[in-house]
Amino acid sequence: MYYASIGMLSIVVLIIINYETLKNRKSTKLANRRYRHFLFGVMVYFVTDILWGFFYGERWVVPTYVDTVIYFFSMVVSVLLWTRFVVAYLENQRRFGKMLIGAGWIITLYEIIVLIINFFVPIVFGFDADKEYVPGGARYVTLFIQMFLFLMTSVYTLIIAARSKESAKLHHRTIGFSGIAMTIFIALQSLYPLLPFYAVGCLLATCMIHTFVYRDETIEYYREIGTARQLAYKDPLTGVKNKLAYLEKLKEMEIGMEEGSLKEYGVVVFDLNGLKKINDTLGHEAGDQYIKDASKYICQTFKHSPVYRIGGDEFVAILEGEDYAIREETLKLFEEEIEKNQREGRVVISSGLSIYNTEEDGDYNEVFTRADQKMYQRKGYLKGLLDVQVV
Repeated sequence: MYYASIGMLSIVVLIIINYETLKNRKSTKLANRRYRHFLFGVMVYFVTDILWGFFYGERWVVPTYVDTVIYFFSMVVSVLLWTRFVVAYLENQRRFGKMLIGAGWIITLYEIIVLIINFFVPIVFGFDADKEYVPGGARYVTLFIQMFLFLMTSVYTLIIAARSKESAKLHHRTIGFSGIAMTIFIALQSLYPLLPFYAVGCLLATCMIHTFVYRDETIEYYREIGTARQLAYKDPLTGVKNKLAYLEKLKEMEIGMEEGSLKEYGVVVFDLNGLKKINDTLGHEAGDQYIKDASKYICQTFKHSPVYRIGGDEFVAILEGEDYAIREETLKLFEEEIEKNQREGRVVISSGLSIYNTEEDGDYNEVFTRADQKMYQRKGYLKGLLDVQVV
């Protein structure tokens, strides 16, 4: 049972750490599919190893014999699957890669032939009169060839790693050293046939690949997704959040209001004064600069709240936390700065603030509508000040 327990532990650990890979049947990447095939091949080998330990411990010769045949075949197939994975991962289907895969098929065919012969002449393995396992000469040839193929794929991978960029170098090296680890454990298996060294080698290699290759690639993938998401939600002109991000925020807020977890927030609606005139007289480049300057004013004032550009000259700030607590004072300072800007011929922004009332407001639109109305009142007020200045 000691022998079988190693295989049991190995298969459980392999399934746990590679669960996502094993269940992902529809991966578009050839390397991922090849690695999944290798993992299943290793799992079959683990099962035969577990059964071998149990059958041989009970000295059941016929089940042990049948299982040993499957054991050797699955071991060779795992080498073939490993070779196919490495070549696919390196995306290098050139002559040497094809030669490695061809060598894997040749070894598999060789193993089939010697196992058939073994039914008549025990050249791979046999059992003596005391039901003791007796390794044959062909067994050592098989293991040596497997060691050689593992070593060749490892050297091949490490050579490519030396020529790779830093981002891929660690991944290639990990795969190369994983192959070397399996080579070493096959060597130990050939020296100690009654110990499960190859199972330990496969487990070690798959753990290394999971930790330093696939887990790393998964983190990198989600980091790229996060970056892409940020770009998709960012207004390219001003750098603030765009309308898509605004709509996502509204969905989140609606859920919060329905559940009762969102009980207070404020909405400030902004509209730029005079943008059309700037575009018509000075050109759109000057208009774009005007929009960027306005965005900067808003963000510097409401620095603790998300700011969204929801139209050409329209912005919205959702006040939360500290900005919500000091909303009146902050808006007053902002409006005083804008009135000063108007006198000095700089950026002029109309603004209107409204807050959410849990007892009266049915949804966000009611809060926004009030803020929008106040913004238009402010726009009229600023226009009146401008008329006074002109007079």
